[in-house]
Amino acid sequence: MSSSELILRHPNRETAAAQTTRAAVVVLLLAGAVLMAAVAAGGWSALAGQRLALLAYLLLYVVLAVFVARWKRGVLPVVATLAIVLAILAAVAAPAWFARQGAGFADPGLGNGLLGLLTGLLIPVQALLILFAARGFAQDWHVEVDRPG
Repeated sequence: MSSSELILRHPNRETAAAQTTRAAVVVLLLAGAVLMAAVAAGGWSALAGQRLALLAYLLLYVVLAVFVARWKRGVLPVVATLAIVLAILAAVAAPAWFARQGAGFADPGLGNGLLGLLTGLLIPVQALLILFAARGFAQDWHVEVDRPG
């Protein structure tokens, strides 16, 4: 039997749980990207040295959302790792935005309080993203089964 007569199947991707988990990961990645875009747009003048890093993270999240939607292998551990790093950065940055509400600080486009809130919202989004990425990884999306065509 030649290899052209085999059909490659991923049985673990066909379950409702796997489909739901994939959708949740994609939505959470895009939600994180939207929150980062709002912080970038509203606080561009105050971001100074972090503009490039924020834009790179935002772009990476969009690309990863596309990869997860297409069932690309090996993406979920990368998603979870990046979410951990972003959650830590957001936990450090959110109080800093609130601290800028005092006298002597320039008010960025969206206001320091709102930017602090948006940055703080990244933390639970990233926590959920970590949980769903781990769930997807445990569902063995990568398992392949060959069957005769």
